[in-house]
Amino acid sequence: MTRIDFHFNTPDKLAYSCRLIRKAYRAGHRLWVYSNDSNQLLRLDKMLWHFSATDFIPHVMHDHPLASRTAIVLSPFLHGSERFTIGIHLGSELPQGFSSFERWIEVVGRDETDRQVARKRYALLRSQGYPIHHFDQAVQGTEA
Repeated sequence: MTRIDFHFNTPDKLAYSCRLIRKAYRAGHRLWVYSNDSNQLLRLDKMLWHFSATDFIPHVMHDHPLASRTAIVLSPFLHGSERFTIGIHLGSELPQGFSSFERWIEVVGRDETDRQVARKRYALLRSQGYPIHHFDQAVQGTEA
């Protein structure tokens, strides 16, 4: 069964996601970053190229010709994610097929709207029996 991690109270979802992606990539994972907001994915794409002067984080958008051979893919869909071990969710809607990942990470900001929709996803996932782990960034800091 897919392990679900909720990383909540993140002050900046995209900056936090960059650090989380870097950490998982360094550990050898293949990541599929999902959001139903394409503009959010484009902002993350730019941030991944510039957030660290010393790290190269290979990533592409889902429609890039090298998407199947790249360790990190950013996408508004899950189609094509079958060979990826970790899914990172930045959007508002839980996509069909999230349970194909070994691990699904929900990144939740401090914005009240974001928190409210995340609570609904949390309740749904809990009611379906998924193992859920909590990472409160207000308590733990923002290090991924």
